[in-house]
Amino acid sequence: MKINPVFHQDKNRLLHEKSLIIASQKNPENFGPLYRIYHESIYRYICNRIDCIDKASDITSMVFMKALLNIKKYEYRGLPFSSWLFRIAKSELNQSFRNKKAQRTVSIDRFCLGEVMEDIVIDDSDKNLKQLLGSLSRLNDSQVELIEMRYFEKRSYRQIGDILDITENNAKVKTFRALKKLRKQFKESNIETKKIK
Repeated sequence: MKINPVFHQDKNRLLHEKSLIIASQKNPENFGPLYRIYHESIYRYICNRIDCIDKASDITSMVFMKALLNIKKYEYRGLPFSSWLFRIAKSELNQSFRNKKAQRTVSIDRFCLGEVMEDIVIDDSDKNLKQLLGSLSRLNDSQVELIEMRYFEKRSYRQIGDILDITENNAKVKTFRALKKLRKQFKESNIETKKIK
């Protein structure tokens, strides 16, 4: 599993980041280094969930604008600053979906499908892919997001927990349950397809 070096920070890097946060809290003009460190990862997170690059850019801009406007309220708790940014991004995405300004998309990496579906054979046929997408659509948004973060974005349970503001163990349990439900939905849709024939 690939590790995101920006997220897995050592103590010195976290202390440096804390100094950047304090500088930004004193003077918003000092926010630039934080923006440069995290812009790409926040943008990619949003792009993976939305149907339009222009909208993804707009939402990313909104995330950083809100972060800048609220930097004085930010409390350092020993976690990467990105945890806070990802929570803002999640909130902005959800608002955009509620307002129907954007449509939720799931970026499926065929290479990861084997890991997600385990003992279930997924081939490249349109039928199989259609069944998988149908199974995903029967999950709720938070379940889809868990599967997406863990298997397609290769995030650790710790990262998922920090982004969703839950414990690492809770992230693991919820991801396992979401995956179990996805596999069950897929098997059921496969049985239904065979009955129709």
